[in-house]
Amino acid sequence: KVIKTPYGDALCKMGSLYGNQVVFITRHGAGHSVPPHKVNYRANIWALKSLGTEEIFATTAVGSLNKEMKAGHFVVCDQAIDFTNPYCPRLRAKVIKCLERTDIPFHKTGCYVCTEGPRFETAAEIKMFAMLGGDLVGMTNIPESVLAREAEMCYTNCSIVTNMAAGISPTPLSHSEVVEAMAQSGKNMARLIEAFIADNGAEETECGCAHCMAEFGGFKL
Repeated sequence: KVIKTPYGDALCKMGSLYGNQVVFITRHGAGHSVPPHKVNYRANIWALKSLGTEEIFATTAVGSLNKEMKAGHFVVCDQAIDFTNPYCPRLRAKVIKCLERTDIPFHKTGCYVCTEGPRFETAAEIKMFAMLGGDLVGMTNIPESVLAREAEMCYTNCSIVTNMAAGISPTPLSHSEVVEAMAQSGKNMARLIEAFIADNGAEETECGCAHCMAEFGGFKL
């Protein structure tokens, strides 16, 4: 279904699973044809909000700045490099609970550094990001997570580590390396997403995402 928004059209696939309405957006478009700096984040978030979406589960492919976070590991991010907290604590707890029921290697926390792309980062930039406290580097989680917060929707991100970042990896980084690692982790992510959708239980963690703009009159479509 094509959703018209003030920022352009967003293509959404819609269905239901375990009694929940599910909306899926391919961030990079069909065939991964849209580079990160051209993703229409505002249209995507607006479309999800207009369809009544309450929870967003985002996935990202990332390079690792942290030697403990290896290729194939999942990381439930709790920070972005601007040192705010755009991730919903309730949804993070839900994802962690789902992962604890599997044999997927994962980390409960991680700081995501977002760069504009589409080029990969230099070794000097990676060294700087690590010094600032970054664990992962990618190109899509900002401004997506920030826009979801402004739209008063719960948002969490689970990153798949595909490679060690430049200057950390002993071999040069290639696009094919990223694609191959993603293919290996795809089945695990499918398991996690299905478990996330199926889990309709109430989480103990409270969140104020749905009312975070109340002081300014709330978010209006």
